[in-house]
Amino acid sequence: MQIYNTLSKQKELLIPIISGRIGLYVCGPTVYGEPHLGHARPAITFDVLVRYLTQIGYKVRYVRNITDVGHLENDADEGEDKIEKKARIEQLEPMEVAQFYIDSYHRAMDKLNVLRPSIEPRASGHIMEQIEMIEKIMEKGYAYTSNGSVYFDVPKYNAAYGYGKLSGRVLDELLVNTRTLDGQEEKCNPADFALWKKAGEEHIMKWRSPWSIGFPGWHIECTAMSTKYLGEYFDIHGGGMDLLFPHHESEVCQATVANGKGSVKYWMHNNMITINGQKMGKSLGNFITLNQFFTGEHPMLKRAYSPMTIRYFILQAHYRGTVDFSNEALMAAEKGLQKLYAAEKLLDKLPEKEKSEENITDWVQRCYDAMNDDMNTPRLIAELFDAVRIINSVKENRISLTKEDIQLMKVNFRLFFFDILGLLPEQSNDNNITEGLMKLIIEMRREAKLNKNWMMADAIRNQLAAIGITIKDTKEGVTWEI
Repeated sequence: MQIYNTLSKQKELLIPIISGRIGLYVCGPTVYGEPHLGHARPAITFDVLVRYLTQIGYKVRYVRNITDVGHLENDADEGEDKIEKKARIEQLEPMEVAQFYIDSYHRAMDKLNVLRPSIEPRASGHIMEQIEMIEKIMEKGYAYTSNGSVYFDVPKYNAAYGYGKLSGRVLDELLVNTRTLDGQEEKCNPADFALWKKAGEEHIMKWRSPWSIGFPGWHIECTAMSTKYLGEYFDIHGGGMDLLFPHHESEVCQATVANGKGSVKYWMHNNMITINGQKMGKSLGNFITLNQFFTGEHPMLKRAYSPMTIRYFILQAHYRGTVDFSNEALMAAEKGLQKLYAAEKLLDKLPEKEKSEENITDWVQRCYDAMNDDMNTPRLIAELFDAVRIINSVKENRISLTKEDIQLMKVNFRLFFFDILGLLPEQSNDNNITEGLMKLIIEMRREAKLNKNWMMADAIRNQLAAIGITIKDTKEGVTWEI
């Protein structure tokens, strides 16, 4: 669903808002593993949205949740909780696993220059709100209990409201194509989904409820938390295209019954990142972590790529289009980004003339038009490259610009490049040297460990710690921070 339309007035955005500020809810990560490139795309997409809405004068309350309970294997209503499974394998407390990967996610997002949300609620911290919403749904007759679990009655909802309005799924077709899974015989209908699950004795994360000692279903958490922080009806709900069904469709059902109406004015879905045409993700085992991109430590990577190269690579495609990974595409993105950096540095050195041979005001308008056209970042980047053409032509005295137009170009190039697209100014040589030296030191330590020279490996770690640099060994590679 499109939010934006190209408009004639500069800075004007066609998005009537419900209250004095825009309420934005985005489904955040399930924290049971290192963040990968697939996590970067929604984070960057909605970061640019918030940056632009703020720039043109809107107040935004941005809520991005953390799923730390209730997300079962294969997005189904049966199987082991993904975080519990990780905790069991690593012999840790589930919240210890969640906190470790939340911290890892935040570090990666900070490197990508993704702004923190206004509120970042955790599912495990909102159990009471979820129970209360389930009770509302039950009171209205659209849920039932079975063996201590609670399920949403999809056929009854379909008869009253019509199922599939968001995803386009037809219930009859869904019933034909739904396979019967072990443990789902307690449902009245295969399409019904869990609001609350009774926990087995082996289950670690469980809470007391009116129905059983158990845990909430995956879908109810977002409906409960978005309602708590943004109200029963808010402006924008976002997330990856893979969440459209069943997660977001289930959210529509829950909110419609519990609140008496659908809760969202606009839905936004970013598309997937693929490798050779296949979705990148943990469940498929074909993902590359963000830290591996930053260090180059993965068999599929020819070398390391900077966080800003990754960010720019993602923004080259429209958020509703797919992005297919390849080293060649990343290297091309890196070259393009360097051209933009080089042009930005020239802005303070352009010669001023008495007349302008380019319409810079029109160029600024086209940049706003690109963002107002369904947040069309590829179109905006094309306009920035048109500015590169102008900047290079002025530098070489092939065309002229007045002092006022140079200033207009300078302010707006940096506005769209740095503030809206969120690309950080190029790192100084000192920072590049630091990155290079750390890669060398980590490689020396790796060689020491391979040669079973534990004394040398420990000495490298301890000497780095003494000067304030911490290195951590993870299953996905080595990380470091000052």
